[in-house]
Amino acid sequence: MGGLRNTVRQELVARQLDEQIAARYPVGQRLRILDVGMGQGTQALRLARAGHTVTGLESDPDMLKAAREALASEPAGIRERFRLIEGDGRETGVHFLPGSFDVVLCHGVLMYVEDPDALLAGLARMLAPGGLLSLVVRNADALAMRPGLAGDWSGALAAYESDRCTSRLGLPVRADRLDTLTATLAGIAAPLQAWYGVRVFTDNVPSDVGLPPAEELDRLLAAEDRAGRTDPYRRVAALLHLCGVRG
Repeated sequence: MGGLRNTVRQELVARQLDEQIAARYPVGQRLRILDVGMGQGTQALRLARAGHTVTGLESDPDMLKAAREALASEPAGIRERFRLIEGDGRETGVHFLPGSFDVVLCHGVLMYVEDPDALLAGLARMLAPGGLLSLVVRNADALAMRPGLAGDWSGALAAYESDRCTSRLGLPVRADRLDTLTATLAGIAAPLQAWYGVRVFTDNVPSDVGLPPAEELDRLLAAEDRAGRTDPYRRVAALLHLCGVRG
């Protein structure tokens, strides 16, 4: 999980998320954060290291194992403010009371959910008033980019009319459109406040490619960061990062 593609994704999302948190909360305020479908816990652990109280919800046993192993190597103070729960993101109401969190993350989860509206409504209910909902989704409006840049013209033509694709892990996944999610967030009282593109230039990099030298990586991240904030580039990013705020 430490290759270039994942590093670009995690670093850009971290920058964007920190920007949104800083815009809404005083510096130094310890936030209550829920990470739904946290995977190996990259963002959750980073936020716990920053002083926040973090709850990670994950249903995959392998990912939970990886997160527990990573957490075990952290100092005691970080372990004390980090809670791991095995569970499905569609069942947040079983585990938590409404309004329990200042920030809710749901990164790379919606693509595996056939009908995301109920999940999103449940996540919004977990937010305190003014709370931040952070979503990372596959961009349905850019599905032709990966096959097209790889010279797979049949795949590119098919992608124009679809919201489905196959992940690098060989799993069928669903993509979302910015306009559709904007309407959904408005309907669940967490209207969209900001959005970014993630991986405009590096989505076609093979999964086993490692990191370049530090100076080159810095330039690459700067180019990706700017593209993810700038039209028209961000509209063809492989992933979208949407931030809604609970009214």
